[in-house]
Amino acid sequence: MISKSDRITHMLIDDDHAKAPQAGFSVAETLLVLGITGILAASTAPFLLRYYQASTLMLAAQEVMSALNTGRQLAIAQNASICVHTSSTALHYRQGGCSGPVWLGPGTDGSGNIALPAGIILSATADPLFSYLGAASPAATYTLTSGETGEAVHVTVAASGRIAIAP
Repeated sequence: MISKSDRITHMLIDDDHAKAPQAGFSVAETLLVLGITGILAASTAPFLLRYYQASTLMLAAQEVMSALNTGRQLAIAQNASICVHTSSTALHYRQGGCSGPVWLGPGTDGSGNIALPAGIILSATADPLFSYLGAASPAATYTLTSGETGEAVHVTVAASGRIAIAP
């Protein structure tokens, strides 16, 4: 049998547990934090998308610049003329002139093409022919246009062979 003092002790212990503060967050607090997080995510998504599109365009411009520099270096290393020929989505090198055979090597696919990132449209004012000294004839401007935003970046090839990216 339980004594009267045990029942009182038990009741006091139960009362202490009932009055103890509860840990955690209420449903209202959780919903408020989730709402604020959702609003912040929705407001930053357009900026992140714009940044991604601009980065893709700049990456494509750097790839074209790298391909042009590689064509120039090939001309110098082989002591021969190398033409950098352009299509709307790829570049390739031609040996000995712009009507010569396509060069196959590192960085090209089985047909000699150097592909650009998807969604980028490439156009050029001319196909530069790099001499064994690294000079380009004629000078050219490559225009890379984003298919998503319509923004454009220009890669210029000077007659001296210098290659630069311009907005």
